[in-house]
Amino acid sequence: MHRIVKRAAERAGIDRNVSSHWLRHSHATHSLERNAPIHLVMATLGHSNAATTSKYLHVRPEDSSSMYLSL
Repeated sequence: MHRIVKRAAERAGIDRNVSSHWLRHSHATHSLERNAPIHLVMATLGHSNAATTSKYLHVRPEDSSSMYLSL
């Protein structure tokens, strides 16, 4: 799997160090960014602890908790 991912990245012109785990991380991150339920992502990844899956919840510079406050 590792060689397949490396070759695909080379053919796509991706210069970063990619791996199958990198794809797994991207899948989890993008799913959660698109509001997939964390328990579904957790089950898909085979995690037994939600804390492990929550590591894929990244804070972006444009995000702020103030967006959720009524003014």
